[in-house]
Amino acid sequence: MLKFIVRRLLQAVLAMFMMSLLLFAWLRSLPGGPVSALLGERGTPESAAALREQLGLNDSIFVQYWRFLTRAVQGDFGISNGVFRGQPAMEVFLQRFPATIELSIIAIAIALVLAIPLGYLAARRRGGIFDTGSVIFSLVGVAVPVFFLAYVLKYIFAVRWGLLPPSGRSGVGINATHITNFYILDGIMTREWDAVWDALKHLILPALALSSIPFAIIFRITRASVIEVMDEDYVRTARAKGLTSSTIRGRHIMRNALIPVVTIIGLQIGALLAGAVLTEKVFAFPGIGDALAQGFTLRDYPILQVVIMMAALIYIIVNLLVDIAYAIIDPRVRTR
Repeated sequence: MLKFIVRRLLQAVLAMFMMSLLLFAWLRSLPGGPVSALLGERGTPESAAALREQLGLNDSIFVQYWRFLTRAVQGDFGISNGVFRGQPAMEVFLQRFPATIELSIIAIAIALVLAIPLGYLAARRRGGIFDTGSVIFSLVGVAVPVFFLAYVLKYIFAVRWGLLPPSGRSGVGINATHITNFYILDGIMTREWDAVWDALKHLILPALALSSIPFAIIFRITRASVIEVMDEDYVRTARAKGLTSSTIRGRHIMRNALIPVVTIIGLQIGALLAGAVLTEKVFAFPGIGDALAQGFTLRDYPILQVVIMMAALIYIIVNLLVDIAYAIIDPRVRTR
């Protein structure tokens, strides 16, 4: 098991190194570059030349990359020049990251609570009305764009019916104490239950929109996996031995069926970070997705660097944990 973990860690380090190379090359190929973004329309050739010298852009590409890499390892991605002008980019990320984490946790929780039980029930009733309806519903979840679903939910539940807040992360009248910047956790720690309820209300609509694609994918994988496992010889043998339905379901069907589902869950958690860009934009939710969208609009290169690099790191860490969980569930994976 230790060799497996070490091998996966080395792969993760290599993946981050490749990501840093791609990000470094991509940002420097964008029109205008950081000099144009910092100076704006008032820049002159003289000021541009001076700024290039100040930023070290006249050095060789290898020196520039080494400088970028060493600063990135230290968490120094520069100063924001658009989203939060004058504030270190890493501080902006740390301020906004808890919002996206809360949103992603609620979204993946909704997807799991609905997808796994429905996938199992659909497999048990294969070919029936429930199975057919569930498959059609999951297809709709995949086909409907996240931003369109977000606008529909916002219009119906916030604008038309007024049941939930249309935007933001907290209400104007809520005077909550923020310790960790995780609003729900902070409310529980300080016992400010009105703040907890307010934070939950602001999360419901964006989380529902964000959970649509993970729900559909996890549902379909669960259904297919359960159907495959139910046809295995060891399940028929367990039934022939007279084992109870709960024992067969828990020990033989679900445990084996969840092996591919665990991998999909890890991939979907990483994908939530990408989907959060559109969702956070629609609901004006102040997370890293919204910061990334603003960074593109304002050409805020430090913000783009920190959000993309940290999102990649999170994605790799999540998948590393999924690989370890996969190896625990199925020991055969350790030898691959």
